[in-house]
Amino acid sequence: MIADQDSRPEDEAVAKELDGVPADMLDEAQDATESGSDVSEALAALRNDLEAAKQETLYAKAETQNVRRRMEKDIVDARAYAATGFARDILSVYDNLVRAIDAIPGELHDDPRMKALVTGIEATQREVEKVFAQHGITRIASMGLPLDPNQHQAMLEVPSDSVEAGTVVQEMQTGWMIKDRLLRPAMVAVAKKP
Repeated sequence: MIADQDSRPEDEAVAKELDGVPADMLDEAQDATESGSDVSEALAALRNDLEAAKQETLYAKAETQNVRRRMEKDIVDARAYAATGFARDILSVYDNLVRAIDAIPGELHDDPRMKALVTGIEATQREVEKVFAQHGITRIASMGLPLDPNQHQAMLEVPSDSVEAGTVVQEMQTGWMIKDRLLRPAMVAVAKKP
C-alpha cells in the first residue's frame, strides 16, 4: 500500500506500519474499522471472555490447592491411624490376658507350679502395653472422674452418697485412645443420688 501525494503525515506513518501486512488482513481490518460498533462489541465480548477465563483459572487453581491439602491430610491421617483396625482387634486379646491374670488366685501366684505361667502371662501383658505405647494407644482414665460422653459409655447407674452424681465408680471395660481419636469407649458405672 503506497501513500498518496496529498495524504497527511499520520496516514504515511500508518502506511509504513502496514507495509508488508497481507492484503486479506488489511481488508479485514478495513472492514472492522468501517463497522466500528461491531469491533467495540467484539472487543467487549473478548474482554468478558478473558475475565471469565481468568476467574475459571483462579477457581481451578484454588480447587487444586484444596484437593492437594486434603490429600496431604489424608496421607498424614492414614499413617497416624493405620493401626486402628488391628488395635481394635488386639484389644480383646489384651482384655483376655488381664482376665487370665485376675482369675488366678493370689496364693497360686507364689506356687512354684503356677509361677512360670503367671510370669509368662504378665510378661505378655507388659509387652502388649509396650507395643500400644509405641503406636500412641493409651488407656482412658475413668475411675473417680466425671462421666465424659466422648470417652465413657455409661452402662448403669449406682446409688451413692459418698461421691457426686455423674462420677465414674466402676469400670467394667477399659477404654482406649489412639493418639487423639477414640479407639474404644470405657464401659462404666456412674454414681447417682439415692
